[in-house]
Amino acid sequence: MVFLTGDIHGNPSRVIEFYKKSGFSDSDVIIILGDVGANYYTGSRDALVKSMLNGIGVDILCIHGNHEMRPANIPSYHLTEWNGGKVWIEDEYPHLQFAKDGEIYSIEGNRYIAIGGAYSVDKYYRLAMNYGWWEDEQPSDEIKQYVEKQLEENEINIVLSHTCPLKYEPTEVFLSQVDQSKVDKSTEIWLDKIEDNLKYMAWFCGHWHTDKRIDKMHFLFEGWDVVKN
Repeated sequence: MVFLTGDIHGNPSRVIEFYKKSGFSDSDVIIILGDVGANYYTGSRDALVKSMLNGIGVDILCIHGNHEMRPANIPSYHLTEWNGGKVWIEDEYPHLQFAKDGEIYSIEGNRYIAIGGAYSVDKYYRLAMNYGWWEDEQPSDEIKQYVEKQLEENEINIVLSHTCPLKYEPTEVFLSQVDQSKVDKSTEIWLDKIEDNLKYMAWFCGHWHTDKRIDKMHFLFEGWDVVKN
């Protein structure tokens, strides 16, 4: 089975606790829908997060969020094949896979496409505090073109993204201190166009720190969802 959850921001305890009580098999897969926080500090804190997640012993697929570096920019990562698509891994943590945007993964009869990234509404706060922020947090034009080409040439069942299409934005969780007119929603607008023209079984996203479902759109934060084979 495939188990999915939302952002953990560098705290793997929820994933570990869920694994211990849920009776996983070695073939099961965990998907974290961005903001894993394992590539944020690039030091011992990250290493501890990765070690704890890898120690669970089942494969974990991580979607790119907006509170972490892209593995492509970290020298210790390299690309390898995983379930029919490319992922970024470090040899020290073989169970921890970081999805390459636009790649399609075949897991237990379903085909998943990964579309990571989002805009950080806390961008200027992080910059002012000298916290990590990365200019390539959202998908580039090159990534968007690759995703669109993949969807034109392949059938998929399930979408894995960090943020959601614009039409599904959960406005009830907007932060009151954030001026929405200044938020870059280009990724959500692009995902809207994709969703309008895509036939799919389910779409899972994180980012919004809420657990809810609208039609086939599944928002996950602290909750869990499952795709059975």
